[in-house]
Amino acid sequence: MGLVAGVMGLYAHTIMPGLRTTNDRTFISAFQAMDRAILNPWFMASFFGALVLTALAAIPQFGADRRGVLVWIGAAFVLYLAVVVITMAINVPLNDAIKAAGDPDHIADLAAVRRRFNEAGWAAWNLVRTVATTAAFGCLIAALVAYTRRR
Repeated sequence: MGLVAGVMGLYAHTIMPGLRTTNDRTFISAFQAMDRAILNPWFMASFFGALVLTALAAIPQFGADRRGVLVWIGAAFVLYLAVVVITMAINVPLNDAIKAAGDPDHIADLAAVRRRFNEAGWAAWNLVRTVATTAAFGCLIAALVAYTRRR
């Protein structure tokens, strides 16, 4: 969860603000390259693993005496599930559309491709993902504290 929160945060406070200052060709080329690069086993294991491991962490907590721990894990799961849904419903289709535009050296109207990408919308939804993953990470820390106090 912490790794994914870091990735989302890095896009929010560094990558997208940096790309915002570039020309259309550079923006499209750089975004396409980063999107291709992030689709790797390490990121995928982190991205989907955060959801699976959070769910697995909840299983041994079922029981009346561990309700405080389970509530925090449940909150983390719901927050992160929202991140996965936003990613798959909003960010990934935008990523796929900008990649489908092809090589920037062969795009006749780079400005139109960048406008259709909806850079501001992508960044806004990424900020939502950043806040939600950070909150989910905080919930897991709270669950750990509650678990430690319980023992």
